[in-house]
Amino acid sequence: MRIGSADQGRLTLGQRLRQLNWGLVLLLVLLAAIGAAMLYSAANARWDPWASRQIIRFGIGLVLMLVVAVTDIRLWMRYAYALYFLALGLLVAVELMGVIGMGAQRWIDLGVIQLQPSEVMKITLVLALARYFHGARLEEIARPSCLVVPIMLIGAPVALVVRQPDLGTATMLALTAGLMFFVAGVRAWKFSLVIGAVVAAMPLVWSQLHGYQKRRILTFLDPESDPLGAGYQILQSKIALGSGGVFGKGFLGGTQSHLSFLPEKQTDFIFTMLAEEFGMAGGLALLGIYALVLVYGFAISLRVRNQFGRLVVMGITGTFFFYVFINIAMVMGLVPVVGVPLPLVSYGGTAMLSLMIGFGFVLCTYVYRDVRVGRHGAAED
Repeated sequence: MRIGSADQGRLTLGQRLRQLNWGLVLLLVLLAAIGAAMLYSAANARWDPWASRQIIRFGIGLVLMLVVAVTDIRLWMRYAYALYFLALGLLVAVELMGVIGMGAQRWIDLGVIQLQPSEVMKITLVLALARYFHGARLEEIARPSCLVVPIMLIGAPVALVVRQPDLGTATMLALTAGLMFFVAGVRAWKFSLVIGAVVAAMPLVWSQLHGYQKRRILTFLDPESDPLGAGYQILQSKIALGSGGVFGKGFLGGTQSHLSFLPEKQTDFIFTMLAEEFGMAGGLALLGIYALVLVYGFAISLRVRNQFGRLVVMGITGTFFFYVFINIAMVMGLVPVVGVPLPLVSYGGTAMLSLMIGFGFVLCTYVYRDVRVGRHGAAED
C-alpha cells in the first residue's frame, strides 16, 4: 500500500516503529552478538576489556539507529550537505590536533571517546552524493561538467584521509563513491578513463607511499620473504585459518589466538579467530548472515520510490560490502593488510556507531519508501 507524503507526515512514532524492517534489525543484532562472543573469547573468557565495551557501544548505536530511522527522510536530505561539511571539518581538525596512534594521526580525543572522523565521512559522503544526484536529471549527469562537484566532494576527504595516512579508508571512500556514480547513471566509458588515469599514476603513487606501506604491499606479494617481520601477521592468519578445519577447535579453543600468535585478534583478524574456533562452517555461516544483510539492502533500494533514498541505501549497502570483502580478503592474504575492521564484529567505537547510523538511514528509507521527494526535498504526492 502506497503512503502519500501527507499521510506519512501524520504517522505516530509507534506507527513508524512498526513500519521498520525488523528482519534487518535482527540480523544486525545477531552480528553484534557474534562479535561480543568472539571478543569474549579473544580476552580469554573475560568480558573486559573488549566485549563489555562493545555491547555498550552497540546499545548506544541501536538507539541512534532507531532515532535516525523514524526521522523524516526529507529532513536528512535537507541537511545532507551540512553533515558532509561537518565531517570534512572534523577531518581538517585531525590535521591540526589529531591524536597519533600506531603511527597514524586519525583520531580526535573527545574525552569519553576517541572519534575517527574518516569513519563518519563514509556515511556523510553517501548522503551528500545522494543529495547531489537526486537533484540532477539523467541528461545532466551525462555531461562531464555535471560531475565536477561530486568529484570535488570525493577528492577533498580522500586527500585528507590519505595524509593521515589511511589508504584502506581512502580506498573505501573512492569505491563507494564509484558505486554511487554508477547507480546514478554515469556512463561506463568514464569509469574506464578514471581507471586508466589511476593505473598511469601508479609510479607516482608508489613514490609517495610511506616505508611501512611499501612493505605491506611487498609482503602481500611474498609473505615468506620476512616471516618474522612484515609477513608475520598474514602467515599466522593463514595458519589459524587452516588449523580450524571444517568445524573448528571449539569456542575458546583456538590455539593460534589464545597463545598470542595471532596479532590484532580483536580487530582486523577477528574473522581468523572465528574460523579457527568454528572452522569453515562457522566462517560460511557468518558470511551467510552478511549476505542476507546485503540482500535486504538491495531489496529495499528496489522498493524505494525516491532517488535520494535509493542512492543512500545503495551507498550504505556498498560501504558495508566493502568492509566485509576487504577485511576477509585481507586476512586470507588476497589483498594487502590495510586495517579495515569486520563490520559489527571487530572491536571499535567509531566504526560501530557510524555503521549503525548508516543502517538507520537504510531503515529510514524503508519507512518512507513510498514518499516521492522533489529535487529540493519537497514532497510529491
